Amino acid sequence: MISIRDLRVDYDQFCAVRDLSIEVKDGEVYGLIGPNGAGKTSTMRAMVGLLAPTYGEIQIAGIDLRENPQAVGQVLGFMPDFPPVYEDLLVWEFLDLFASSYFIPKPRRFPEIERRLHEIGLTEKRNAFIGELSRGMRQRLMLAKTLLPEPKVLLLDEPASGMDPHGRAQMKQVIREFAAAGGSVLISSHILSEMDEFCTSVGIMERGELVVSGAVDEISSSPDGSTATLEIEFLHGELKNEKGQTGEEIFRKVLAHSDLTGDPTRKGKKHIVAFDGGEEEAAALLKQLIRNGVVVCSFIRKRESLEDVFLHVGAKELS
Repeated sequence: MISIRDLRVDYDQFCAVRDLSIEVKDGEVYGLIGPNGAGKTSTMRAMVGLLAPTYGEIQIAGIDLRENPQAVGQVLGFMPDFPPVYEDLLVWEFLDLFASSYFIPKPRRFPEIERRLHEIGLTEKRNAFIGELSRGMRQRLMLAKTLLPEPKVLLLDEPASGMDPHGRAQMKQVIREFAAAGGSVLISSHILSEMDEFCTSVGIMERGELVVSGAVDEISSSPDGSTATLEIEFLHGELKNEKGQTGEEIFRKVLAHSDLTGDPTRKGKKHIVAFDGGEEEAAALLKQLIRNGVVVCSFIRKRESLEDVFLHVGAKELS
């Protein structure tokens, strides 16, 4: 678990992080979003003890960083944006060096190294020199190194930088499995579409302050408070029942009796409806429309993307 309370980080007269409070529970993947200079990296550097905060409280897995930094180091795995590597070492030698520094017993090192290389898709590069690796492969290697001591908490600063789609997919799977096993993850990234895929909660930073924070579904809600919208297209103008009602009339009648939908608006052939329900409720509504004779051509449940939210909040802050 990660707990940050009223964190402030100053560089001389410049405030990089101002009164930041974040809580990441066990099993949660928290995405920290913001433009360059928003304070994301300064926050992470303070969390690992590389920066002394002006004030505030940081607890990692229940351990106070100020009171016991060494104990925090034993449960925390940190991967910086540009991690240093030893280019003259082979991939397996690099991991073996750190496995030794983490006091992993020698009989366990080889199988542990092989397991991590398989997880991040670098098994075939185990005997390659690090200097020959692309930046994306180096990022994957550093993720493997970070996971070697089996930390309880992961801090990842732009971990997907330079990775190809295959590497990013593997990284996301590793993070999901880490969280599913009860670990806590705080990840900073500018690739918002991917953060949208696997983060359970996000926080948007702007000029050192946390502008928005919460569960992904909550902050991606529509302006009227609904958690999603439905885009529905159906055939118009035909008689659909004994009363001579058209598809349009049946459609609006069904929606009027639903507690989860708002008033539909028209956009071309599509009807846009605010929807405060999940996948099961959306499926039930579609079934009800069809049962009542509406000929549905398309039915899509959408919510605002993190990129939409970020641009909306950022534009507001910068205006």
